[in-house]
Amino acid sequence: MKYTNQTNIPLSVAVFLASDYYDYNPKAISATTLLKPIRQVVLSKRVPPGTNVPDVSEMIANRMGSAIHDSIERAWKENYKVAMTSLGYPKEIIDRIRVNPEPGTLKPTDIPVYMEVRSEKTVNGVTVSGKFDFIGNGHLEDFKSTSVYTWIHDRKDDDYILQGSIYRWLNPELVTEDTMNIQFFFTDWQKHMTYGDSNYPAQRTMKRTFSLLSLDQTEQYVKNRIDAIDLYMNKPDEEIPLCSDKELWRKEDSWKYYKNPANKTRSTKNFDNEAEALGRWQQDGCVGEVVKIPGQVTACKYCPAFPVCQQAKTLMDCGDLVFE
Repeated sequence: MKYTNQTNIPLSVAVFLASDYYDYNPKAISATTLLKPIRQVVLSKRVPPGTNVPDVSEMIANRMGSAIHDSIERAWKENYKVAMTSLGYPKEIIDRIRVNPEPGTLKPTDIPVYMEVRSEKTVNGVTVSGKFDFIGNGHLEDFKSTSVYTWIHDRKDDDYILQGSIYRWLNPELVTEDTMNIQFFFTDWQKHMTYGDSNYPAQRTMKRTFSLLSLDQTEQYVKNRIDAIDLYMNKPDEEIPLCSDKELWRKEDSWKYYKNPANKTRSTKNFDNEAEALGRWQQDGCVGEVVKIPGQVTACKYCPAFPVCQQAKTLMDCGDLVFE
């Protein structure tokens, strides 16, 4: 893997950002890849080598998330007894914990904890691979380092459920509960925003619980995705399904009210719906202008298939995809 460093990040940090310790299996399709849009999966294979050379500055969020995962894993493997004691857990509970136990070694009274274990299954001749974050006594957990926006708008809930369901499908002997927890670590959390806004997360880290799909439902989903990827892998661009608004991360339409249309450098006020915008226009004596701003898409900016995707080009041409 090659990187650029166009922002001149100091070498002390650039080395960290250019280091990837994830154990990929190049011969398998990952659980996370199955969740991606079919268009992205197929077209990313057609991008000429060397076209998408990432800059290390683009890796900051990814490496911060990896650092959290690595630290949690190390804490459980090296320090859980000390940590649980400091948290007030009794010795008889701590002594029952077994971290990544070997198969067949558990006693009925043991509390198994599994972390960062890679599992694989073959479906329709394709190897599906996944590496879960944490399973505690049969309950699956996943750690997400993300923005507050994701929590407020529930944009990725369906993906969380599918990802967790695939992990259970890969490890049915380890995941015995029908629900999973997502533990969020917010990268942009601000305490003052918690006052007066019930939708804003009350703490810097919070969890949500989701119901998992059944094993049969999950296997059918996996088979359908593999079949779809195979079907479109060699199809021309125009025959590959377009990404949906949800997959494009399309924002809602907005309306800008300009009291003085001759000067549109800055709107007088922005609105989430047309009725409120027109209400303000009428309130001001029907002067000025209300302009509808179509919801912009943002997922293309992070898609590896962008250089060869005709849908992305069309979105740019119509103004729905803007690079600022």
